[in-house]
Order: sequence, then structure tokens, then C-alpha cells
Amino acid sequence: MSQHILLRHRDIPNLDRLEVYRKHGGFEAFRKAVTSLQPAEVIQIVKDSGLRGRGGAGFPTGLKWSFCPNTIWPHYVVANADESEPGTFKDREIMESNPFQFLEGLMIAAFAIQANAAYIYLRGEYWQIGKLLDQKIAELEAAGLLGDHLFGSSYSLRLYTHMGAGAYICGEETALLESLEGKLGQPRLRPPFPAVAGLYARPTVINNVETLANVPPIIQNGAAWYRDFGTDKSPGVKVFSLSGHVNRPGNYELPLGTTFRELIYNYGGGIPEGRNIKAIMSAGASSSLIIADEKALDTPMDYESLVGLGASLGSASVIVLDETVNMAWLAHKTTHFFKHESCGKCTPCREGTYWMTHILERIVDGKAVEADVELLQAVASQMQGKCLCALGEFSILPVLSSLQKFRADYLQKVAAPSLEVES
Repeated sequence: MSQHILLRHRDIPNLDRLEVYRKHGGFEAFRKAVTSLQPAEVIQIVKDSGLRGRGGAGFPTGLKWSFCPNTIWPHYVVANADESEPGTFKDREIMESNPFQFLEGLMIAAFAIQANAAYIYLRGEYWQIGKLLDQKIAELEAAGLLGDHLFGSSYSLRLYTHMGAGAYICGEETALLESLEGKLGQPRLRPPFPAVAGLYARPTVINNVETLANVPPIIQNGAAWYRDFGTDKSPGVKVFSLSGHVNRPGNYELPLGTTFRELIYNYGGGIPEGRNIKAIMSAGASSSLIIADEKALDTPMDYESLVGLGASLGSASVIVLDETVNMAWLAHKTTHFFKHESCGKCTPCREGTYWMTHILERIVDGKAVEADVELLQAVASQMQGKCLCALGEFSILPVLSSLQKFRADYLQKVAAPSLEVES
């Protein structure tokens, strides 16, 4: 894109400084919301824009906000800045280089549901970003943009940062809430859902960093303006985190509906040493493998089109795999990660990731027989639809899709049966 909406720091030097951000229209959307709009009007604008959650689920943002009941108080907003998905690094760039746009989006979300306190939950490894955000929040308080009676209104707001301990499971919103309350980071049983009983058992909205960064320009420019980008059902722009076997890895802000071919070859510069592309993971480690044929490369990257490839957009962390990658090796890498990050609360995930990892170790070490491949398929299949949260379901996606689409890679690793010679 010629001009960025989310990664505006690439166009405007020093946008992480409050005076520069305000000079370029910063906090005018928040002022507009507090002084000129009713909370319900803010929610309706976000609904009309078609903004969907950028953390992976793609749920309509305005609809999510509208679920908070006005009969139970107080309300809270929590920004999910955990960003633990392998291959995802978009939120980090936004928080480091365009922090005020993210904070303004969080503040607008808080006003929309009439929350007077909002929290930013950061993964433990982001402690430096936590310090940075604390400084920015202090600057906003000193400038009168946070605190009591904002812009002469009756609305008051405080922001707080909270550091996690580096657990992937805390990217799941109910595990995040447990951790934020000082408990073990494990998913809650649902219902009740966070919109009704979230943080401290009160109505809570949880949104991803990138989702919130979209909100200020939407409020400032209107829903119709935002719908000029992207597709009809997936409006707006998306930051695609591109990594793997590609010449120019990095974050690329593009309209939803951009094809894999455009991202990988036009922006990413193609595959190193001219090798062939073999597969694509569209949602980081939590991906079904996509065979990188012509049809797949020309598929628009949006929430609807990828379903036709048996995959999902997720957080749009696109990992490119070239012809040198054996998919049994890849499945071992992803499964090892999910085994390590499983909270252990539910048996299918705790035991399933353990056994998948051990079977895959035998396969990649060349110590397995063909029956082990069948056993791996059985274990993964029996986990499907039986886990308490998405982590267990995510763990089987690379395994089952690689077994289905790249079974030859597994058989290549399987030890040949020994031949008995008659004397």
C-alpha cells in the first residue's frame, strides 16, 4: 500500500512521540467519541465498518462489544498483547513504533462499553514493550487524555499494563483472564462467556492489539471509508506476518483479499535460490498445510476464501515452506511446541500432544515403521473436537493435514522392514 493505516510509522517519522502523533490527528477520534457520540453510536460505527478480530478468530468486533449487558457493572476492556503464535510478529511492531494508535483504539473501546479501567496483557518476553507502554500511558495522563472527566465530560478512564509469564495458552482469552487475576493460566469452562462474566466475573471485552489499532481511523473517517479496503465480507486492511523460505520476510500491511502470490512473490521477493514452493501455513503453527499449487497461490487471503483450501486466515502469520522441507519434520516441530505449551487441564490435549510428539520423534529419527504413521493418524483423529480449548485442536492441524497431503514424506522417513534370510 502507498500509505499505511496501521503501520503509519513507516510513513511518518517519530510517530511514537505524542506530539508527532497528535500533530497527525492523534486522539481526535477519541475526543470525537467522548464529546460527540453516544457509546451505542461508537459500537454501531464499528459494526458498520465490518471490522473483524485480527487475533485469529475473525469475530465481528462491534458485535462483540454489543454483547456487554448494561445491567451488570463495572465493565472492563482487556487488550490481548500476548502474541505467542509462532510466525506472528505484527502486534510487536505496532506497540513499539505506533503505540498511541493502539492505545487510542483501546480507549475508544473502553468508552464504547463504558469501562473506566482497561488492561493490556503482555507476554512475559515483551517486558521492554511493557515499560514503553507504561511511559506512554504516563504521558497521556500528563496531557489530560487519560484520567477523570475527560474533555470536560463525566467519563473517566485509567489504563494498566500486566505482564504474563510467557505462556502460549494465555493467548486464549479465558486463560488470559485467569492469569490477569493472578491464577494459573488455564482456560475456563464456557458459558458463561467473558462478555457477561469476564475479568473479576464482570462483563469484559477482549480484543487483539491489531484489532484495536484499526478503531481510531474508523471512528475518524467513518465505516464507509473503511469498507473501501478489502472485500465485502472481509473489509479493511490486515498486517500479514511473512516468514519462512522467502527472500524478504517481514510485516506487510495489505487489503484483505490480496492473494498469496502477491504477498510471497511481489512483496516477499519469492523463494531463495529460485527453489520451488511446496506448502503454505496461513496461520502460523496453528495451520492446516496448504499445497502451494497455482490455485492456492491465486486464492485471496480473507476469512472466507481460505475455507475452500481447508485452511483459515487466523492471525495471518504466513509461513512459506519450500521443496527442501519434509512435512513429517515440520509436524514434529509444531507438535513439540504444542506439547510444551499445553496447560494440561484437559486429558485429550495433555496426553494427545505427548503421544504425537513421541511418535513423530520415532518417525523423523528413522526408527518408526509404517504402523506408527497409522498410529499417529489415530491419535490425532481421536483428539479432534474433544479438547477444552483451541490449543489441542490447533496441535492436530499440521499433523492431520500433512498426513493427508504429504503422506509420502512420512513414508520416506519410515524404516524399511528387515529381511530375514533363510539358512
